[in-house]
Parts: sequence; structure tokens; C-alpha cells
Amino acid sequence: MIDRLIVNVLEWAAGHHDEGRYSPVAIVFHWTMAALVVFQLGWGWWMGRLPVGGDKIAAQDLHYAIGVLMLVLALGRGGWRLLAPGPINDADKPGWESNAASITHYLFYTCLFGLPLTGWAMVSATAREQELTLLGLVPWPLLPLQDLTFVRRWQIEAVTEWMHWGLIVTLLLLIPLHVAGALKHQVIDRDDVLHGMLPVVPQPTRRRTRWQRRYRAVEQRARSLARRLFGLSRRR
Repeated sequence: MIDRLIVNVLEWAAGHHDEGRYSPVAIVFHWTMAALVVFQLGWGWWMGRLPVGGDKIAAQDLHYAIGVLMLVLALGRGGWRLLAPGPINDADKPGWESNAASITHYLFYTCLFGLPLTGWAMVSATAREQELTLLGLVPWPLLPLQDLTFVRRWQIEAVTEWMHWGLIVTLLLLIPLHVAGALKHQVIDRDDVLHGMLPVVPQPTRRRTRWQRRYRAVEQRARSLARRLFGLSRRR
């Protein structure tokens, strides 16, 4: 019975993919994670400006709890994507833009997994006695670092903190690129990419626009310049 239910769910998701849209499950994962990422970035910045005290500890506890939730959601999103791969849409056309989108996609997953994992390691290395929680309800264990020496735990905390900051900077760079890419597909290319992840946005009518012509002209000039620079570097 469970096997049949799983098959039905996957067939239901495939029906959305055949129409060029993501399944409602993938859409909920995407926008829930997006909202939590924006919240965590803003909350983390505000939390860092608080003076040491009860308010800062409470803010940190909420930051940790949402981080645990994000790790669980990232695992769920990754598992769902393996079971029900997304649709093939206009973003999958061969070319440098498709390659750039794939690289951005993998970098996003690296950040979505890496940020909560490094945060988990940072908290576990600080000799915290109280366990973390998932949504304040489900206990979440610390990593088994308490038996290490103080120096070793300090080293782990320092390294993971730098990794955490590096992933934050990477995410801050990726978000505007991702948004710009989505808007480019909607306004310039006028294709089905944004509509597939946000069905409330109508799919634009396919037609040539002045923005599209200008973008293609800039793209051709950039390619020509790149070929010239590459040719000069090879001759040298």
C-alpha cells in the first residue's frame, strides 16, 4: 500500500513536470527555504549587534533552532529532488547560461547544507550543555565534541566560524545573481522558467522585444571581446 502511494505521488509530481512546472512540493520547499534564508541573514546580522546578555542568548537560540529546521528542509528538498527531478524548461537549453545556472544551483546546495552544518559544529564546540531543538519541540543532539581538549574545540570553532562566514558571503553573492537570472528569463527571454517555480506569475507571450535585442547585442559584443582577449593571451 505504501509503495503504491509513493508511486502515485511521484506520478502526480511528474504530471506537473510534463507541463513545464515544478511540483507543489518542490515549490513549497523552494519558497520556504528562500524565506528562511532571508530571515536568517537579517536575524544573524541583528543578533551580532546585540550586547552580551539575555536578549542575545534568546536571539541565538532562535537562530540555532531555525538553522536545525533549515538542515532538515535541505535534506528533504534534496531527497525529493532525487525522487522527483524537476522539469526540463528553457533554462536547460545548451549554452553558457545553462552551465552558469547549474554551477549556481550546486553552490546554493553547498550553502544550504554547509551553513547549518558549520553552525551545528560551532555550537557543539563551545561546550554547550543544553541540546538544540527542532522548532523548540524535538531535541536535536550536539555533535560529540565534548570529550576533546579545550584547544582542539577552540580550533574547530574557529575553523567552522570562518567557513560559516565564507558561506554567508557566497550566499549574498548568489542571491542577486539568482534573482537577476529569473528576471532575465521573465522580462528578456519571456520563457517559462519563473512561471514554473511561481505559477501565480503569468507566463509571458513569446515575442521579440527591444530588451531582448539589446541583450543579444551586448552578449555578442562580450563574446567578441572575450575571443580577442583569449587570442592575445594565446599569442603571448
